[in-house]
Amino acid sequence: MAHIDYYLGTVSPWCYLAGDRLEQLAQKHGATITYKPVDLMQLFSRTGGVAPADRHPSRLALRGQELQRWSDHLDMKMNLKPAHFPVNMAPSSYAIIAAQEAGGDVGALVQGFLRAVWAEERDISDDAVIAEVMTAAGFDPAIAENGLFVGAETYGRNLEQAVEAGAFGAPFYVVRETDQRFWGQDRLDFLDRHLASL
Repeated sequence: MAHIDYYLGTVSPWCYLAGDRLEQLAQKHGATITYKPVDLMQLFSRTGGVAPADRHPSRLALRGQELQRWSDHLDMKMNLKPAHFPVNMAPSSYAIIAAQEAGGDVGALVQGFLRAVWAEERDISDDAVIAEVMTAAGFDPAIAENGLFVGAETYGRNLEQAVEAGAFGAPFYVVRETDQRFWGQDRLDFLDRHLASL
């Protein structure tokens, strides 16, 4: 059985556009997933990248066009200039870490946070929003409050593991058994083919 480490950022538009396709692939191929939220700004700086706010205008212009193309292609509602972006990713990341420890549909929770940013104009650093998203995904919000220390510790460890695994952006998928790496939601078809070959 293949295992996928999924390095993600809870404010990444590209993670949002991935939707539930990773989960569908895992189900199709009998693979398992470990969700590893990371601080994307630190990941960029650690691996030679640049935060979106510091990128050249030509890069930002193309990014906007590509996001629009992909949201149209995937028929996913998307506000290219969300009301709450950028925003502190740590609280929502801690919630995901706590949910994964508790067990349940972590993919639905991840997608809930991403949808909140990019389609619902909600602030995922707000405790009330976090609680609502967790409840909607079937989790008790209290687990996030009770798991703050572990969440912070795991969040930092995820960053180190991402760098060690060769990740430098999100979404970034690593198949543990083969060390095959896939960067971007537009590489999910290649991940599908790889899993089929195992």
